[in-house]
Amino acid sequence: MKILHTSDWHIGRTFHGVDLLADQASVLNTIAAMVREHGVDVVVVPGDIYDRSIPSSDAVTVCNRGFEAIRDAGAIIVATSGNHDSAVRLGAGASFAAAGGLHLITRVGQVDSPVVVEDEFGPVVFYGIPYLEPEITRVELDVPRARSHSDVLGAAMARVRADLTGRQESDPKTRSVLLAHAFVVGGEATGEERSISVGGVETVSAAEFDGVDYVALGHLHSPQMLSERVWYSGSPLPYSFGERSHRKAALLVELDGSGLVSTSRLDLPIVRGLRQLTGTLEVLLNSSDHDDAEDCYVSALLTDPVRPIDAMRALHTRFPFAVHLEWQRPEGNSELKYRDAVRGRDDIEIARGFVSAVRSEPTEGEISLMEAALGSADRADEATAELGVSA
Repeated sequence: MKILHTSDWHIGRTFHGVDLLADQASVLNTIAAMVREHGVDVVVVPGDIYDRSIPSSDAVTVCNRGFEAIRDAGAIIVATSGNHDSAVRLGAGASFAAAGGLHLITRVGQVDSPVVVEDEFGPVVFYGIPYLEPEITRVELDVPRARSHSDVLGAAMARVRADLTGRQESDPKTRSVLLAHAFVVGGEATGEERSISVGGVETVSAAEFDGVDYVALGHLHSPQMLSERVWYSGSPLPYSFGERSHRKAALLVELDGSGLVSTSRLDLPIVRGLRQLTGTLEVLLNSSDHDDAEDCYVSALLTDPVRPIDAMRALHTRFPFAVHLEWQRPEGNSELKYRDAVRGRDDIEIARGFVSAVRSEPTEGEISLMEAALGSADRADEATAELGVSA
């Protein structure tokens, strides 16, 4: 049996305010093409299908079309909810979806009710553990004193093992795949994953999953192996500039009659690259060194001695996908305390210094306006003081 492991789609996510739905639709079509090319039987998606608990109608459309493309390519889909998803909303209509080959596991009560898929060697059982918030799931899992993710995951895995043991006693050819959305010890976070530490300790041990042929993990965004049988596939797109060096991938998992045979990376295409550029505005706009960034999402750090006016508009003339801009004044001293900066200076000197620090030296006309404004404020204070005395 061939299984494709992908996760953390985060459909509906924006990138510094830029809509990513077109990019996400493109990468889901690529995943469907991989299914067709490699003859994949089952696609597993362990959580964070959506980026928000209440996705937009456009996000739902993109996700549904992605599911449809994967099914049309010939694969059954098994998916769980993650910490970004609403388990209730994602799982709505799950029984009807299962009839069409889309199996959504979003409830605690489903952890020991696997999806069973047959191949020429016998049954492969797919267990799904959705994201488990300790405060919400500990009673249902019969561990009322649980405080950590390890506690509730351990209780869920006890149910999985009990069911799996019974099935293997009845049919020794039964093999197993587990989907889980968790932060496993040894995994490397990118910094963009939302914390799941609310309600207890965040991480769990990979040993919690012992006894399963393959563990498909979701939550962390970079592809990584924790053991021969325990993998994160990572997200199909980069969702921060911290992920710009990651090569995104899906994982092709193969099982034979005795269990896991191999796990291999299938690199996903770069829909749009990410670049971080540093320099003066003039250099960024004219240097040939940045030709390859013109079709990328760009984060620019400007080093001009004076903050350029309307810099983002200027950047867009060359980099239409520039999404983030910072200005770093070369001679600035971030450790200078405010009281030291204003000691012994009158109001107009402080105002002039502020304008110079955030933009450039004010013009004579601007200085006149500042003087007029400060004078008006002084007169208002004097009038208020006189009213207070007469009262």
